[in-house]
Amino acid sequence: MARHSFGLAVDPFMRLEIEVAPPVDASVIHGITRRCIPITGGTVSGQYQGTILPGGADWQEIAPDGRVEISARYVLELGEGRVEVTSNGIRHGSQAVLQKLARGEPVDPIYYYFRTAIRFRTNVEALGHLHNRLAISDGERIGSKVCLNIHEVE
Repeated sequence: MARHSFGLAVDPFMRLEIEVAPPVDASVIHGITRRCIPITGGTVSGQYQGTILPGGADWQEIAPDGRVEISARYVLELGEGRVEVTSNGIRHGSQAVLQKLARGEPVDPIYYYFRTAIRFRTNVEALGHLHNRLAISDGERIGSKVCLNIHEVE
C-alpha cells in the first residue's frame, strides 16, 4: 500500500481502456464549450476483468484556456456483474499539448494533468464494497481511447 504526502493510502486496483467516438459539440455558453463524447466500449483489467458497455458518455466543459471539466457515466460488465461508474475530473496542459491531444497525437501524460474522482454503484453483493469507496484516477488520452489507472483510496 502506497502512502502519499497527503497521508492517505492509495492502491492501484483497476485499469480502464475506454473507447470513445468523436465529440459532439453541444453549445458555447459564456466562452465555455460544451460537448458530449459517446463511449463505445472498452476493457477492464487489474483486480477486476471485464468490458465497458457501449452507451455511456463523457460530458465536457472546455474553458477558454483549454481546461476540460469532465463528467462521465458508464457501465462496467465485470465477471461478478455490472457496475455503474460516475467519474468527475479535470484535464489541463499547455496549449501546445492540448492541441496535440485534440489532433489525436500521442503525448506523454507527464506533460498534462488528468485526474478524476470515481464512484461505483452496483446491486451485486460480491462487489458491494465498492459502494463505500472513493477512487481516484490518473488518465491519459491515446488516440480514440481514454485510459484510466484507478487507485482505491483507503
